[in-house]
This record gives sequence, C-alpha cells and structure tokens, in this order.
Amino acid sequence: MKYRYVVIERQYGSGGTEIGRLLSKLTGVPCYGAEILESVSKKLNIPVSEIQRYEESVTSSLLYSMYALGQMHDGADAILTKEDRLFLEEQRVIREYAMQGEAIFIGRCAAGALEREYVLSVFIRADDAFRKTRIMQEYGIAEKAVSGTMAKFDRKRSHYYHMNTGKKWDDPGNYQIVLDSGRLGTRACAEIIKAAWRGAAEPGA
Repeated sequence: MKYRYVVIERQYGSGGTEIGRLLSKLTGVPCYGAEILESVSKKLNIPVSEIQRYEESVTSSLLYSMYALGQMHDGADAILTKEDRLFLEEQRVIREYAMQGEAIFIGRCAAGALEREYVLSVFIRADDAFRKTRIMQEYGIAEKAVSGTMAKFDRKRSHYYHMNTGKKWDDPGNYQIVLDSGRLGTRACAEIIKAAWRGAAEPGA
C-alpha cells in the first residue's frame, strides 16, 4: 500500500510540529499545520485566535457534524453551531490541500478528512521532563507555568480529537506509528516516519 498522506498527532512540547517540518524537508512533500487555521481564517474572516478559542469549547460530535455536512445541500447550514462550521471548514481545507498531491498534516483530526487507506497515522509523545524542558526553551514559558500550560494544551487536543472522532487521542491503537521523541530525538523520528512512508511504496512491500 502506498500512503499518500502522513498525519501527525502529538503531545504538547513533544516536537511533533518540528518533526513534521523535518519530514517535509527530507521528502520535499508540503507540510500543513498552522496553514490550515490561516486558510480557514481567511475564508471565514475570523481571526485565528478566535478559532482556537472555539476549538477549546467544542461540544459537538463527529456523527453530528457528518450528518450536518450531508444536509448542507438542503439548506440546513443554519442549524450548525459556530464550532461545527469551523470544524467542517477545517476538514474542507485539509481535503483541498490533499487534492494537490502528497501531504503531511499536523493535528486538526486530519485523518478523518482523508481516505483512510491512504493515511499513515503517527502519534508523537515524550516524557514530562523532556517536554517541560523543551517548552521552556522553545516557547519561553516560565518554569512555574510549564506544568499547567502542558496540561492545558494536552487536554484541549485530547478533547478536540475525541469530540470529532469519538476516539481517545492518545490510544496507540489509533495509529500505525507511535514514537517517543524524548528518547529518539526529532530528527530520528522524522527519518523513521520517512522510512515507513517510502518503504510502503516499494514494489512488493
């Protein structure tokens, strides 16, 4: 099976975004993370910061969103909440990027927007000590605030993933690959993903 897309979900501070960008450099395949929100922001004329706030409070489920999407051609757009609209627009943007060819996606429940058989799903994790050090170094967050910030973002990502997929965000069973960036390093993680991705495309693989 040749995978067309890599989708990376990640714990906050684990370096998942950096790994996605490194993978992009190694393969020449475009990587989309913040670009998804920026595109939605332009389309709906809503600031990225506002979209992020709505994501924190999302209460709808994937089943409801998919039902609503199917009814939109019947004029049922009016029944959608703002959170539903934002999620569905993100999914549309992801599909638009995917239509351009191979792609790497960071977060945003991107796997749900794509044809499952063409998606290589990856989860990046690391122990708390590694993540805390990285968060302080990369984001300039004070040591006393690191634990709370880390918990907040992990909770947000977990909630968003669950509400839009019905699955547990950090369940290894949802992914083909789970990597510990604290032990392996971000470069090695990118190399491993590349090998799995391109290896799957080899004849007879």
